[in-house]
Amino acid sequence: MKLTSYTNYALRSLQLAALKAPDLVRVDDVAKIHGLSRPHIMKVVHELGKADYLETVRGRGGGFRLSRPPEEMIVGDIVRITEGPLDVVECFNPEKNTCPLMGICVLSRKMQEATAAFMAVLDDLTIADISANRGQLMERIAPLETPRTAAAAR
Repeated sequence: MKLTSYTNYALRSLQLAALKAPDLVRVDDVAKIHGLSRPHIMKVVHELGKADYLETVRGRGGGFRLSRPPEEMIVGDIVRITEGPLDVVECFNPEKNTCPLMGICVLSRKMQEATAAFMAVLDDLTIADISANRGQLMERIAPLETPRTAAAAR
């Protein structure tokens, strides 16, 4: 299974928001800490805001924060929002399927089972879980952050 970088950006943004709660997180912080593109993070944050995972604050001193407790944010749900249908193989989507083996193929059934197992693990994981080792995570990202005072002086 391979998820898109968009999903990775979404999960990293939510994780950082959980780590920094209740403070606001800046898009620039996510981009710098994870070496990601600012425009992509802006798009992710916008979509997560529309989906009610993030509260966004515009303007100078703005940023984003979690819109609800991280224990209520299921990673599997976020993956479904950012990835859409996980059509691992063509036959998962009957509208686009051209395979004549649909309905009798063991490989297709096993791929569906594997996808379901993958999503079951993610459905048992929350943003709180991926942020639980806060001390270690904060220690690792601290040298990568732009100090607020330096950023505000720009």
